[in-house]
Amino acid sequence: METRKARLILALRSQGVTDNKVLDAIERTQRELFTPELFTDRAWEDSALPIACGQTISQPFIVDLMTQSLKLEPRSRVLEIGTGSGYQTVILARIARLVYTVERYRTLLQAAEDRFKALGLLNVITRFGDGGEGWPEQAPFDRILVTAAAPEEPKTLLAQLKPSGVLVAPIGKGPVQSLRRYTGDGKGAFKAETLCDVRFVPLLEGTAREL
Repeated sequence: METRKARLILALRSQGVTDNKVLDAIERTQRELFTPELFTDRAWEDSALPIACGQTISQPFIVDLMTQSLKLEPRSRVLEIGTGSGYQTVILARIARLVYTVERYRTLLQAAEDRFKALGLLNVITRFGDGGEGWPEQAPFDRILVTAAAPEEPKTLLAQLKPSGVLVAPIGKGPVQSLRRYTGDGKGAFKAETLCDVRFVPLLEGTAREL
């Protein structure tokens, strides 16, 4: 396992992940805890893996790239849209002060909460709800990370970002989307940058009724 982990870290560095805080968080987080038992032996591969409710745990490179692109600071309050397995949440929580995470599948959220408790994380606050609506009661946030593809610029979420904040999200309606970073100018406007092409499940409205 340690050899696989070391290979993954080297591979991530070679792909341009240079933030040591992010790499340290990846190295400290046991990805096998977040994957179904069937895929435990593939946990340290640089690939996405299926989880419950038709969702996925993202490829480590994409997790690292998105986290690095947020430009997190130790005092950052982060909103994450799409808790999923909780893996990305933990990476954020190992760097930022507070992470607020929203999930539309109750089954996924409950499993993720169990993992946070087992890891002793005290700086993660969870919510079952519609991620597209954000978490207005706790806004504004320093950073926002969206782990599902929004069909267009997420104006509702941008409105919950501090004027100098950063939002990273996949944008697009097709099977391939553009990963974009929105950076506030401090005066209410946001500059959008396209980082790379990605593949994410779509950001859906509402909450799942049966899962």
